[in-house]
Amino acid sequence: MKFLAIAVAICGGCAAGQSAEDEANNVLVLESKVPLGNVRGRIDHLAVDLGRKRLFVAELGNGSVGVVDLAAAKLLRRITGFKEPQGVGYVPSVDALYVASGGDGSVRIFGGDDYAPAERIDLGDDADNVRVEPSTNTVFVGYGAGALAVIDPATRKKTDDIRLAAHPEGFQLSPGTNRIFVNLPQRRSIASIDRASGQQRASWPTQNASANFPMALDETNQRVAVVFRNPARLDVFAMASGEKIAEQDTCGDSDDVFMDAKRNRVYVSCGDGSIDVFAVEGTAYRRLVRIRTVSGARTSLFIPAMDLLALAVRANASQPAAIWLYRARP
Repeated sequence: MKFLAIAVAICGGCAAGQSAEDEANNVLVLESKVPLGNVRGRIDHLAVDLGRKRLFVAELGNGSVGVVDLAAAKLLRRITGFKEPQGVGYVPSVDALYVASGGDGSVRIFGGDDYAPAERIDLGDDADNVRVEPSTNTVFVGYGAGALAVIDPATRKKTDDIRLAAHPEGFQLSPGTNRIFVNLPQRRSIASIDRASGQQRASWPTQNASANFPMALDETNQRVAVVFRNPARLDVFAMASGEKIAEQDTCGDSDDVFMDAKRNRVYVSCGDGSIDVFAVEGTAYRRLVRIRTVSGARTSLFIPAMDLLALAVRANASQPAAIWLYRARP
Protein backbone atom coordinates (compact mmCIF):
# COMPACT_ATOMS: atom_id res chain seq x y z
CA MET A 1 0.00 0.00 0.00
CA LYS A 2 1.36 3.41 -0.91
CA PHE A 3 2.28 5.51 2.11
CA LEU A 4 1.15 9.11 2.24
CA ALA A 5 3.34 11.97 3.35
CA ILE A 6 2.80 13.49 6.79
CA ALA A 7 3.52 17.11 7.62
CA VAL A 8 4.95 17.54 11.11
CA ALA A 9 5.35 20.76 13.08
CA ILE A 10 7.21 19.65 16.20
CA CYS A 11 9.66 16.81 16.75
CA GLY A 12 10.95 16.85 20.32
CA GLY A 13 12.86 13.56 20.07
CA CYS A 14 14.44 13.70 16.61
CA ALA A 15 18.01 12.50 16.37
CA ALA A 16 20.65 14.86 15.00
CA GLY A 17 20.37 15.17 11.24
CA GLN A 18 16.97 13.48 11.14
CA SER A 19 14.00 15.46 9.80
CA ALA A 20 10.67 15.75 11.59
CA GLU A 21 8.98 13.87 8.74
CA ASP A 22 11.50 11.02 9.04
CA GLU A 23 10.82 10.78 12.75
CA ALA A 24 7.05 10.72 12.14
CA ASN A 25 7.53 7.84 9.71
CA ASN A 26 9.30 5.95 12.47
CA VAL A 27 6.29 6.42 14.77
CA LEU A 28 3.00 6.69 12.82
CA VAL A 29 2.64 6.25 9.07
CA LEU A 30 -0.50 7.48 7.32
CA GLU A 31 -1.45 4.47 5.19
CA SER A 32 -4.85 5.42 3.80
CA LYS A 33 -7.76 7.83 3.88
CA VAL A 34 -11.18 6.17 3.82
CA PRO A 35 -13.93 8.51 2.54
CA LEU A 36 -17.14 8.37 4.56
CA GLY A 37 -19.36 9.77 1.83
CA ASN A 38 -21.92 12.51 2.41
CA VAL A 39 -21.40 12.97 6.15
CA ARG A 40 -21.73 16.41 7.70
CA GLY A 41 -21.04 17.74 11.16
CA ARG A 42 -19.22 16.46 14.19
CA ILE A 43 -17.92 12.89 14.46
CA ASP A 44 -17.81 11.35 17.91
CA HIS A 45 -16.56 8.01 19.28
CA LEU A 46 -15.24 4.96 17.42
CA ALA A 47 -15.29 1.20 18.14
CA VAL A 48 -14.04 -1.94 16.41
CA ASP A 49 -15.20 -5.47 15.59
CA LEU A 50 -11.81 -7.18 15.47
CA GLY A 51 -13.11 -10.47 14.07
CA ARG A 52 -14.55 -8.81 10.96
CA LYS A 53 -12.03 -5.94 10.97
CA ARG A 54 -14.79 -3.36 10.94
CA LEU A 55 -14.67 0.13 12.43
CA PHE A 56 -17.82 1.82 13.74
CA VAL A 57 -18.01 5.61 13.45
CA ALA A 58 -20.53 7.63 15.49
CA GLU A 59 -21.48 10.36 13.01
CA LEU A 60 -23.14 12.61 15.59
CA GLY A 61 -23.96 15.55 13.36
CA ASN A 62 -25.27 13.25 10.64
CA GLY A 63 -27.48 11.10 12.88
CA SER A 64 -25.82 7.93 11.64
CA VAL A 65 -23.17 5.27 12.29
CA GLY A 66 -20.70 4.44 9.54
CA VAL A 67 -19.28 0.92 9.18
CA VAL A 68 -15.78 0.84 7.68
CA ASP A 69 -14.09 -2.27 6.32
CA LEU A 70 -10.54 -1.85 7.66
CA ALA A 71 -9.08 -4.66 5.55
CA ALA A 72 -10.35 -3.13 2.30
CA ALA A 73 -10.07 0.47 3.56
CA LYS A 74 -13.57 1.39 2.36
CA LEU A 75 -16.99 2.34 3.71
CA LEU A 76 -19.12 -0.79 3.95
CA ARG A 77 -22.47 0.68 4.92
CA ARG A 78 -24.26 3.26 7.05
CA ILE A 79 -26.86 2.76 9.82
CA THR A 80 -29.28 5.70 10.09
CA GLY A 81 -32.08 6.99 12.29
CA PHE A 82 -30.19 8.11 15.41
CA LYS A 83 -30.44 11.34 17.38
CA GLU A 84 -26.90 12.54 18.00
CA PRO A 85 -25.14 9.16 18.26
CA GLN A 86 -22.15 9.54 20.59
CA GLY A 87 -20.93 6.24 22.04
CA VAL A 88 -20.40 2.95 20.19
CA GLY A 89 -19.26 -0.43 21.45
CA TYR A 90 -19.05 -3.93 20.03
CA VAL A 91 -19.68 -7.00 22.26
CA PRO A 92 -18.01 -10.11 20.76
CA SER A 93 -19.64 -12.60 23.15
CA VAL A 94 -23.11 -11.88 21.75
CA ASP A 95 -22.04 -10.40 18.39
CA ALA A 96 -23.85 -7.12 18.98
CA LEU A 97 -23.27 -3.43 18.30
CA TYR A 98 -24.29 -0.90 20.98
CA VAL A 99 -24.99 2.71 20.01
CA ALA A 100 -25.70 5.43 22.61
CA SER A 101 -27.55 8.56 21.45
CA GLY A 102 -27.26 11.81 23.38
CA GLY A 103 -30.24 13.36 21.62
CA ASP A 104 -32.84 10.99 23.06
CA GLY A 105 -30.90 9.22 25.82
CA SER A 106 -31.31 5.80 24.26
CA VAL A 107 -29.01 2.82 23.74
CA ARG A 108 -29.83 0.84 20.63
CA ILE A 109 -28.57 -2.69 19.99
CA PHE A 110 -27.94 -4.21 16.56
CA GLY A 111 -26.91 -7.62 15.29
CA GLY A 112 -23.20 -7.77 14.55
CA ASP A 113 -23.54 -9.57 11.23
CA ASP A 114 -26.36 -7.73 9.44
CA TYR A 115 -26.89 -4.73 11.81
CA ALA A 116 -30.58 -5.53 12.15
CA PRO A 117 -32.21 -3.69 15.10
CA ALA A 118 -32.46 -5.96 18.15
CA GLU A 119 -33.36 -3.88 21.21
CA ARG A 120 -33.66 -0.36 22.61
CA ILE A 121 -32.88 0.72 26.18
CA ASP A 122 -34.06 4.19 27.24
CA LEU A 123 -31.75 5.72 29.83
CA GLY A 124 -33.39 9.12 29.92
CA ASP A 125 -30.82 11.77 29.02
CA ASP A 126 -27.49 12.34 27.26
CA ALA A 127 -26.33 8.75 26.67
CA ASP A 128 -22.65 9.09 25.89
CA ASN A 129 -19.54 6.88 26.24
CA VAL A 130 -19.83 3.09 25.89
CA ARG A 131 -17.34 0.66 27.43
CA VAL A 132 -17.35 -3.15 27.17
CA GLU A 133 -15.84 -5.34 29.91
CA PRO A 134 -15.11 -8.73 28.27
CA SER A 135 -14.10 -10.52 31.50
CA THR A 136 -17.55 -10.11 33.05
CA ASN A 137 -19.44 -9.66 29.77
CA THR A 138 -20.83 -6.30 30.87
CA VAL A 139 -21.56 -3.05 29.04
CA PHE A 140 -21.27 0.35 30.75
CA VAL A 141 -22.82 3.54 29.36
CA GLY A 142 -22.30 7.02 30.82
CA TYR A 143 -25.40 9.19 30.86
CA GLY A 144 -27.48 11.88 32.50
CA ALA A 145 -26.54 14.19 35.35
CA GLY A 146 -24.25 11.52 36.77
CA ALA A 147 -24.47 7.77 36.23
CA LEU A 148 -23.00 4.72 34.55
CA ALA A 149 -25.67 2.32 33.35
CA VAL A 150 -24.73 -1.35 33.76
CA ILE A 151 -26.15 -3.54 30.97
CA ASP A 152 -26.21 -7.33 30.65
CA PRO A 153 -25.66 -8.17 26.95
CA ALA A 154 -27.21 -11.63 27.40
CA THR A 155 -30.59 -10.23 28.49
CA ARG A 156 -30.19 -6.82 26.80
CA LYS A 157 -31.41 -5.16 30.00
CA LYS A 158 -30.05 -2.54 32.34
CA THR A 159 -29.23 -4.28 35.62
CA ASP A 160 -27.86 -1.42 37.72
CA ASP A 161 -26.78 2.22 37.92
CA ILE A 162 -23.51 3.47 39.37
CA ARG A 163 -24.25 6.95 40.68
CA LEU A 164 -21.77 9.78 40.13
CA ALA A 165 -21.48 13.40 41.23
CA ALA A 166 -21.76 14.77 37.66
CA HIS A 167 -22.10 13.72 34.04
CA PRO A 168 -19.30 11.26 33.14
CA GLU A 169 -17.05 11.97 30.22
CA GLY A 170 -14.12 9.66 29.47
CA PHE A 171 -14.06 6.60 31.74
CA GLN A 172 -12.04 3.39 31.76
CA LEU A 173 -12.33 -0.06 33.33
CA SER A 174 -9.28 -1.42 35.16
CA PRO A 175 -9.24 -5.24 35.38
CA GLY A 176 -6.07 -5.18 37.44
CA THR A 177 -7.53 -3.09 40.27
CA ASN A 178 -11.24 -3.85 39.76
CA ARG A 179 -11.82 -0.11 39.63
CA ILE A 180 -13.56 2.24 37.22
CA PHE A 181 -11.90 5.62 36.72
CA VAL A 182 -14.19 8.43 35.55
CA ASN A 183 -13.56 11.98 34.36
CA LEU A 184 -16.04 14.42 35.91
CA PRO A 185 -15.12 17.77 34.30
CA GLN A 186 -18.10 19.61 35.79
CA ARG A 187 -16.68 18.82 39.24
CA ARG A 188 -13.06 19.25 38.18
CA SER A 189 -12.30 15.80 39.48
CA ILE A 190 -11.52 12.19 38.65
CA ALA A 191 -13.59 9.54 40.45
CA SER A 192 -12.27 6.11 41.46
CA ILE A 193 -15.15 3.62 41.68
CA ASP A 194 -15.05 0.16 43.25
CA ARG A 195 -16.36 -2.18 40.55
CA ALA A 196 -17.75 -4.80 42.96
CA SER A 197 -19.80 -2.46 45.15
CA GLY A 198 -20.40 0.34 42.64
CA GLN A 199 -19.33 2.85 45.31
CA GLN A 200 -16.95 5.75 44.89
CA ARG A 201 -13.74 5.15 46.86
CA ALA A 202 -11.85 8.32 46.01
CA SER A 203 -12.11 11.65 44.23
CA TRP A 204 -8.98 13.28 42.84
CA PRO A 205 -9.30 17.06 42.37
CA THR A 206 -7.78 18.35 39.13
CA GLN A 207 -6.56 21.53 40.82
CA ASN A 208 -5.76 24.24 38.23
CA ALA A 209 -6.74 22.13 35.20
CA SER A 210 -10.23 21.79 33.68
CA ALA A 211 -12.09 20.13 30.79
CA ASN A 212 -10.69 16.65 31.49
CA PHE A 213 -12.35 14.60 28.76
CA PRO A 214 -9.93 11.92 27.42
CA MET A 215 -8.59 9.13 29.65
CA ALA A 216 -6.43 6.01 29.16
CA LEU A 217 -5.05 3.37 31.52
CA ASP A 218 -1.54 1.98 31.78
CA GLU A 219 -2.19 -1.37 33.47
CA THR A 220 1.48 -2.38 33.38
CA ASN A 221 2.59 0.61 35.44
CA GLN A 222 -0.75 1.07 37.24
CA ARG A 223 -1.30 4.61 35.99
CA VAL A 224 -4.19 6.77 34.80
CA ALA A 225 -3.46 9.19 31.94
CA VAL A 226 -5.82 12.17 31.63
CA VAL A 227 -5.66 14.98 29.08
CA PHE A 228 -7.04 18.44 29.86
CA ARG A 229 -8.13 21.10 27.41
CA ASN A 230 -7.49 24.00 29.79
CA PRO A 231 -4.55 24.15 29.93
CA ALA A 232 -3.68 21.72 27.11
CA ARG A 233 -1.85 19.16 29.23
CA LEU A 234 -1.30 15.45 29.80
CA ASP A 235 -1.33 14.45 33.49
CA VAL A 236 -0.47 10.97 34.74
CA PHE A 237 -1.68 9.66 38.13
CA ALA A 238 -0.97 6.57 40.23
CA MET A 239 -4.01 4.27 40.19
CA ALA A 240 -3.74 3.38 43.86
CA SER A 241 -3.37 6.84 45.37
CA GLY A 242 -4.18 9.46 42.74
CA GLU A 243 -0.73 10.98 43.22
CA LYS A 244 0.42 12.90 40.17
CA ILE A 245 3.42 11.18 38.58
CA ALA A 246 4.01 13.40 35.53
CA GLU A 247 2.64 16.26 33.48
CA GLN A 248 3.45 17.40 29.97
CA ASP A 249 2.08 20.08 27.65
CA THR A 250 0.12 18.66 24.75
CA CYS A 251 -1.93 19.64 21.71
CA GLY A 252 -5.12 21.69 22.05
CA ASP A 253 -8.79 20.65 22.09
CA SER A 254 -8.00 17.01 22.93
CA ASP A 255 -10.68 14.35 22.65
CA ASP A 256 -8.88 10.98 22.84
CA VAL A 257 -5.78 9.49 24.45
CA PHE A 258 -4.45 5.92 24.16
CA MET A 259 -1.68 3.86 25.68
CA ASP A 260 0.38 1.74 23.28
CA ALA A 261 1.74 -0.85 25.74
CA LYS A 262 3.72 -2.67 23.06
CA ARG A 263 5.81 0.42 22.26
CA ASN A 264 5.55 2.29 25.59
CA ARG A 265 3.90 5.25 23.90
CA VAL A 266 0.94 7.56 24.45
CA TYR A 267 -1.11 8.96 21.54
CA VAL A 268 -3.20 12.13 21.97
CA SER A 269 -5.53 13.35 19.18
CA CYS A 270 -6.60 16.99 19.18
CA GLY A 271 -9.04 19.27 17.41
CA ASP A 272 -6.34 21.87 16.81
CA GLY A 273 -5.25 19.61 13.96
CA SER A 274 -2.54 17.44 15.45
CA ILE A 275 -1.60 14.15 17.10
CA ASP A 276 0.98 14.16 19.89
CA VAL A 277 3.09 11.05 20.46
CA PHE A 278 4.88 10.60 23.80
CA ALA A 279 7.48 8.04 24.82
CA VAL A 280 7.08 6.64 28.34
CA GLU A 281 10.50 6.58 29.97
CA GLY A 282 10.09 5.59 33.60
CA THR A 283 8.08 8.41 35.14
CA ALA A 284 8.90 10.82 32.29
CA TYR A 285 6.71 11.38 29.23
CA ARG A 286 8.81 12.74 26.37
CA ARG A 287 7.14 14.02 23.24
CA LEU A 288 8.52 12.20 20.22
CA VAL A 289 6.65 14.08 17.54
CA ARG A 290 3.64 16.24 16.76
CA ILE A 291 1.89 15.14 13.57
CA ARG A 292 -0.20 17.66 11.67
CA THR A 293 -3.69 16.49 10.67
CA VAL A 294 -6.82 18.61 10.01
CA SER A 295 -8.53 21.16 12.23
CA GLY A 296 -11.48 19.54 14.04
CA ALA A 297 -10.12 15.98 13.69
CA ARG A 298 -10.00 15.23 17.40
CA THR A 299 -11.64 11.79 17.75
CA SER A 300 -9.58 8.63 17.29
CA LEU A 301 -9.22 4.97 18.25
CA PHE A 302 -6.03 3.00 18.73
CA ILE A 303 -6.43 -0.69 17.85
CA PRO A 304 -3.46 -2.54 19.42
CA ALA A 305 -4.21 -5.89 17.76
CA MET A 306 -3.87 -4.24 14.34
CA ASP A 307 -1.21 -1.63 15.19
CA LEU A 308 -3.61 0.99 13.80
CA LEU A 309 -4.65 4.44 14.92
CA ALA A 310 -7.91 5.49 13.25
CA LEU A 311 -8.54 9.26 13.15
CA ALA A 312 -11.99 10.70 12.36
CA VAL A 313 -11.73 13.72 10.05
CA ARG A 314 -14.91 15.73 9.67
CA ALA A 315 -15.94 17.28 6.37
CA ASN A 316 -14.77 20.79 5.54
CA ALA A 317 -14.87 23.13 2.56
CA SER A 318 -12.00 21.37 0.81
CA GLN A 319 -12.55 17.68 1.56
CA PRO A 320 -15.26 15.18 2.59
CA ALA A 321 -15.38 13.36 5.91
CA ALA A 322 -12.95 10.45 6.18
CA ILE A 323 -11.16 8.03 8.45
CA TRP A 324 -7.38 8.36 8.30
CA LEU A 325 -5.57 5.13 9.16
CA TYR A 326 -2.09 5.38 10.70
CA ARG A 327 0.23 2.41 11.12
CA ALA A 328 2.17 2.36 14.41
CA ARG A 329 5.85 1.57 13.94
CA PRO A 330 8.22 -0.12 14.44
